[in-house]
Amino acid sequence: MTDQHTPDQQQTPREVVEATIAAIGGFDADASAAAAGAMDGKVKPLRSLGELESIAARVAGIQGTPQPHADHPAVVVCAADHGVAASGVSAYPQEVTGLMLQSFAAGTAAVGVLAREAGVRLLVADLGVLSPPNLPADGNPVLDRRVRAGTADSMTGPAMTLAEAEQAVAHGVGLANLLIDEGADLIGLGEMGIGNTTTAAALTAALLDRDPARVTGPGTGVSGEVLAAKVRAVDAILRRHEKENPGARADEPWAVLAGMGGLEIAALAGVALGCAARRVPVLLDGFISTAAAVVAWRLAPRVVDSMIAATRSTEPGHSVQLEALGLDPILQLGMRLGEGSAASLAVPIVRSAVAVLRDMGSFADLGLAEDTPPV
Repeated sequence: MTDQHTPDQQQTPREVVEATIAAIGGFDADASAAAAGAMDGKVKPLRSLGELESIAARVAGIQGTPQPHADHPAVVVCAADHGVAASGVSAYPQEVTGLMLQSFAAGTAAVGVLAREAGVRLLVADLGVLSPPNLPADGNPVLDRRVRAGTADSMTGPAMTLAEAEQAVAHGVGLANLLIDEGADLIGLGEMGIGNTTTAAALTAALLDRDPARVTGPGTGVSGEVLAAKVRAVDAILRRHEKENPGARADEPWAVLAGMGGLEIAALAGVALGCAARRVPVLLDGFISTAAAVVAWRLAPRVVDSMIAATRSTEPGHSVQLEALGLDPILQLGMRLGEGSAASLAVPIVRSAVAVLRDMGSFADLGLAEDTPPV
C-alpha cells in the first residue's frame, strides 16, 4: 500500500462530513439556461444534438458557469469486503476482492482498460479489503484508506460502528478533494467488493422503502435458489436492522449505513458529497455506486444536483434508484460489471457535449439570425 493518509486532526470525521454538506450549493439554473441558449444558437436544427445538449447544460449548472469544462476527468474506485458474503450470496469467494486490487494496480481490470482508452485518470483506494495483497512498486498506486478489515455480517449484527461509517465517508470526501486539488473537473464512481450487491440492495430497500425482491438482482450472476437465498438475506438484514433500530430507515441514513455497510459504499457517498461541495460533476456508475449516491442524497438532498447517471445496469434495483434520484442514464449497454467501467465509457460523451458547446460555430458567426437554418 502507498500514500498513508492522516486525516485533519482539527476535525472529527463527522465534522468533516458536516462541513462538506454545509458547503454544497444549489444547481445554477441561470448558468444552465445560458448554456442551453448557446446550444440553441449553434449551426444546427434546434435541439438536433438531443441529449448532448442536455448534458452540456447540466454540466454548466453543476459547475456554475455557462462555459463548462471537462478537461481532467477521473474515476475513483473504492474497494472493501463485506461480512455478508460468508452467507453465500456471491458466485465468487471474498479472496477475489484482494485479487482485483492486483488487477487494478496492474491496469488490467476492465476499468483500467476503459479509463486508459478514454484518457481518464484512475484512482484506487482500499477502504477495507479483507486480505490486501502485496502490490508491485511499479504498478498503479492503491491508496490506503483502510477503516477495518471488511465489515461484519449485517445479517447478524451491525456491519460497522457509527464511527467507522463516519470515517469511511470522510475518507471519501478526502479522496474527492485530493482529485479536485490536482485538477479533476469530472469524477466517476467505481467500486469493488464481493458481496456488495447484497449490501447495495439492503441499503436501497431501506433508504427508498422498497421490497427486497424488487431491488435484489443476480450480482455476480447467481440465479435460482442462490438468488432466492440472496433475497432472503436482504430481507433478514432489513428485519434485523428494524428490530434493533425501530423506524430507522430513510430518515436515519447514518444508522442505515452503519448497520448495513459497506465501507466502499460509504466512501463513495463521501466522494459524491465532496464533489458537490466543490461544484464538480459526479458520474454514477452502476447499482452499487448509485446505492452510494442514494446514501449521499439522504445525507444531503442537494447532492443529487451534481450527479449524472452514466448507465442503467441490468440489476433491477438500479432503475429504482435512478427513478428516485430523478436521473436518466447516458448509456444503456446491458452492463452490470461496476468498477467504474460505464462511468469511464461515459466520460468521452460528457466531454464531447462540453466541446460542442465550446467550439461549435453559431448562426451569429455566419451573420445569420439564430432561428435561420443554414442553406
